[in-house]
Amino acid sequence: MSIMDSILEILQQTLSVEDKFVSLHEPNFSGNEWLYVRECIDTGWVSSVGKFVDRFERDLAEFTGAKYAIGVVNGTAALHISYLLAGVVAGDEVLVPTLTFVGTVNPIAYIGAIPHFIDAEEHSLGLDPQVLDKYLNEITRREGGVCVNKRTGRPIRALCVMHTLGHPVDIDLIDEICKKYHIILIEDAAEALGSYYKNVHVGHRGLMGALSFNGNKIITTGGGGAILTNNDELAKRAKHLTTTAKHPHQWLFEHDQVGYNYRLPNINAALGCAQLEQLPQFLDAKRLLTKQYQNAFEKVKGIRFITEPEYAKSNYWLNALLLDESNVSYRDSLLESLGKHNIMTRPLWNLQHTLPMYKDCPRMPITVAENLQKRLIKIPSSSQLVKRKNKHTVVCE
Repeated sequence: MSIMDSILEILQQTLSVEDKFVSLHEPNFSGNEWLYVRECIDTGWVSSVGKFVDRFERDLAEFTGAKYAIGVVNGTAALHISYLLAGVVAGDEVLVPTLTFVGTVNPIAYIGAIPHFIDAEEHSLGLDPQVLDKYLNEITRREGGVCVNKRTGRPIRALCVMHTLGHPVDIDLIDEICKKYHIILIEDAAEALGSYYKNVHVGHRGLMGALSFNGNKIITTGGGGAILTNNDELAKRAKHLTTTAKHPHQWLFEHDQVGYNYRLPNINAALGCAQLEQLPQFLDAKRLLTKQYQNAFEKVKGIRFITEPEYAKSNYWLNALLLDESNVSYRDSLLESLGKHNIMTRPLWNLQHTLPMYKDCPRMPITVAENLQKRLIKIPSSSQLVKRKNKHTVVCE
């Protein structure tokens, strides 16, 4: 049996596909979603003020272990505010993985700063700390406590890591590097709600972190995101900036700086509260699906099923297969064939340094990320794909 036939057979058997189209990741609405959303509609509290916004932020902080969670309209907005509050200004450089979604990078450009692209490593799919350390030692100098790129003369103000597909990077090593070079650490944890690094939830090891609750994430608020931080003053400033920098007043409209209309609406937060109530079950179901995949794919030669790093517990937001070098030529044919059989699969994103708006930005040698981008395939990973009895039931026996 060919590798293409083997993958198709395993996916069909694991997912019980039949004639239904299987998406990469669908939302699972099987709790109090309608009850909470209907309350917003019935009471009229649907916009950026309401009890569900406050509750969602409290519940999210409690779940992640962060001191503060500030709800915003999406993960990109969360990163934009995080970069601003990290002190990134126009003309600065921000170290960022090239192997990421464009939402990690665009907010850097919003500020007028310059993305500086870093390579990945195959184990976590995230930034490679060892390679990064050697690279920074070669290209930077410190001036008055600021890390400066010797080649461009620009400050390197911050580094943003991304926990790819939910798999945490080795944040201890990266944190050490940031401290060594006087660089501020930010976490893009948009894909990693429910992921843990050495038993600590990701997203608040750095100065700030960002979550996303887009419709394809492990929980969803429709659109939506959040900023995580343990810093009292930054949390206060984040909430102020994301509510148009308006001072609370019974009737006056007083704004003290350029702010952003980024607050999460109450109706979206209501959906998020219901989703958070079910998050432990979603995580259990996804890990069970991962185990089923892992057992099946270990018998297939020519591919490797991506598993969590040994130091981490991943939410397995999206499961993925890595083709051996000898099978790279089959990737596009495999994607096309699976689509014809009603199974959605996707490659990794186009590397950010190859996009037209970022092609002239500084970067280190990008050999590993280029290799991974050619070989990796993301496969269906919705929580309700586990032994689905009906549309709304997840069975985890």
